Amino acid sequence: MNSLSQFALSPVWTVTAILAFLFLLFMLALVYRFGSLWIQACLTGADVTFLSLIGMSLRRVNPAMVVQAKVMGCQAGLNIDRQHGMNTAALEAHALAGGDVRRVLSAIIAARQAGMDLDFDRAAAMDLAGRDVLDAVSTSVSPKVIDCPERRTGGKQVLSAIAQDGVELRVHARVTVRTCLDQLIGGATEETIVARVGQGIVSAIGSAITHMQVMSQPDQISKNVLERGLDASSAFEIVSIDIAQIDVGENIGARLQSEQAEADTRMARAVAESRLAEAIALRQEMLAKVTARTAERVLAEAMVPVELAEAFRRGQFDPDSPPESGYPKIRRPA
Repeated sequence: MNSLSQFALSPVWTVTAILAFLFLLFMLALVYRFGSLWIQACLTGADVTFLSLIGMSLRRVNPAMVVQAKVMGCQAGLNIDRQHGMNTAALEAHALAGGDVRRVLSAIIAARQAGMDLDFDRAAAMDLAGRDVLDAVSTSVSPKVIDCPERRTGGKQVLSAIAQDGVELRVHARVTVRTCLDQLIGGATEETIVARVGQGIVSAIGSAITHMQVMSQPDQISKNVLERGLDASSAFEIVSIDIAQIDVGENIGARLQSEQAEADTRMARAVAESRLAEAIALRQEMLAKVTARTAERVLAEAMVPVELAEAFRRGQFDPDSPPESGYPKIRRPA
């Protein structure tokens, strides 16, 4: 009895008991943390092991998200085989790469129900490329409508184009597109489709001889734009282009001609004013010259009496000689 009590009170037994108790607590904590997820996976056939749940937690991956994705795939009839299917490691790797596992699984299930071929690798690549996979699948099944131009607060609501007769037409179109999953990675986005369609509409209106031709046959615009293959190298296929609104704007040609006429008038007026200023300056110059000549004449006339007086004083005046030009002859000194 004493040996048994001594064995129970020995340090080795105490340490062993403490470690066993701690291990039991640790196992109970793991069961409490992952037990419900593991049971849910087992009951639904999701094929997620208990050790995998612990590893996900250590790698900072949400185990509940992975289990829910596996359950969704299993219930939808997807291949979740560990070797060749959508295994836990693939889902965990996609989550670690920053992807949305639930949305990818929802897209795959929607594609399967619609009879489309979309596996996990393609869907994960689209998701990591920044594309909304679920929206792409939905748009592939049910095409969506894009406004051209896009209706934004404070932005342009219509496209402005000018026919060959100079009349402005304001157009708003609606483009029906379907997503091409094969070109979703690297394909042009909705903004590119809107820009291409807008350019095509402006070009089609610009090639029209008169604006009445466009107003009477707006479907010709859609036909001309569709024939240009504007959806090439894009993630969408253009199903149809519908002209929802077309209004007549300003007569740009007449306004430009009026502005050109006003500019020509201003230029001619400026040239005339310049010539008038030159003529006025020349007139003033001539008047100044006339005034100078008049002053010289007056000065010369004023010198005549002085010269006559000087001749009388010097005795150079000859009264006996007949005048030749109305004045007495003045003898010059020898």
